[in-house]
Amino acid sequence: MKLVSAHIHTDHRIKMMLLFLLFLFLSTTISAQTWTLEQCIDSAKVNSKTLIISKNNVLISEQKNKEIRSNLIPKVNLNADYKYFTDLPYQLMPMSVFGGPEGKFKEAQFGVPHNFNTNLQVTMPLYNPQIYGGIQATKIASEMSKLHYEKSEENLFFEISNAYYNAQILDNQVRFIDSNLINSERLLSNIQLLRTQLMARETDVDKVELQIKQLKTQKSLLQSKYEQIRNMLRFLINVPENQPFAIEKNIVEKKSTNYSTQSTVEIRMIQTQNRLILSELKTLKTTRIPSLALIGSYGFTGYGYDRKPNEFFNFYPVGFAGIQMNYPLFNGMVTQRKIDQKKYELENNSLQNEINSEGTSIQIVNAKMQLSVSKNAIETSEQQVALAQKIYQQTLLQQAHEMASLTDVLLADTEVRQAQQNYLTALIDYMKADLELKKITGNFLNK
Repeated sequence: MKLVSAHIHTDHRIKMMLLFLLFLFLSTTISAQTWTLEQCIDSAKVNSKTLIISKNNVLISEQKNKEIRSNLIPKVNLNADYKYFTDLPYQLMPMSVFGGPEGKFKEAQFGVPHNFNTNLQVTMPLYNPQIYGGIQATKIASEMSKLHYEKSEENLFFEISNAYYNAQILDNQVRFIDSNLINSERLLSNIQLLRTQLMARETDVDKVELQIKQLKTQKSLLQSKYEQIRNMLRFLINVPENQPFAIEKNIVEKKSTNYSTQSTVEIRMIQTQNRLILSELKTLKTTRIPSLALIGSYGFTGYGYDRKPNEFFNFYPVGFAGIQMNYPLFNGMVTQRKIDQKKYELENNSLQNEINSEGTSIQIVNAKMQLSVSKNAIETSEQQVALAQKIYQQTLLQQAHEMASLTDVLLADTEVRQAQQNYLTALIDYMKADLELKKITGNFLNK
């Protein structure tokens, strides 16, 4: 009996252990389905196709810089050609060479039908200011590509944050409606009871039923919007459709919004563009400077004759080395026109920098003002929600004692819903203003 009892006790412990492990597994699975905003952003960093394209553009710009640098490396070319002359070229020989009259010429064919040439050519730039200018320009362009990547990253994370907050607001609206539906259904039950006791009219029942239908319709619309935003969020962070995905329901209000003003991505892009234009302008001016290159060639020239009895095909070496200079004398003012264009681009860039700086200052002031207004609105609307719910409960008690009409109850319920909506509106205004302030002060990508 003791053995049986011990065996049963052991089985019970094993079952309890398995149930406990199953509970942990289910809890872990459920919690893993809920994504925080930080997790969404981290997923986008790795999986976003938009960011991958921007990252590839950075790599392309780096390869372009390496390509320009390669122009400083000596170039080696192998050339070869073979020609068979069906008709040998003619040359005009002065007859005076052979004792004939002056001013008279006689045609003559020179050469052999078989001609073969092969040579190895080496070219290395000794001094070429355009190559050095191109290296500097592509280096700055590579920095610009990195800023474009940073801008794409910022825009994507801003869009994800906005979508996440909108989804949270819609989810909370649905939860408020669920709470209001419970109150309305209780009210309907009470009114129906009063109707059976001839203490309420049929129109009173219809009014409450109409309110319930309106709430259910509103809930359905909000749920549809929520699913649309959730699908958009899933697309932005590249989460497969078959993967469970949910967001946090509780909205965490940020308390600290003291962001130090830093240089934004837009301003840094304008400044980098300014450096790029200056580099291109400098390169254009250096096109008027001569360039030098070291050149060399070594190869063989072959001549062949295919008629008997003097058939032959002989090769003769040929080689040279030297320095080649290229000096542009006049190109129809094309370079000057390009220089003038770059000067106008430089002026526009400076003006755009001033516009952005002034606009950012105004945006910071407006965002801080919106934050302050939204924060006060949140505190006020929270109090209004509590007060509206209190009035609603009091009106229900008064209606039960026939001290208030059904209309008063419905009006009180409407005030509750309006207060809830005002609270959510103020909350999302605050969160979006915080996002905007973080972005325009250059702190959005900072942890």
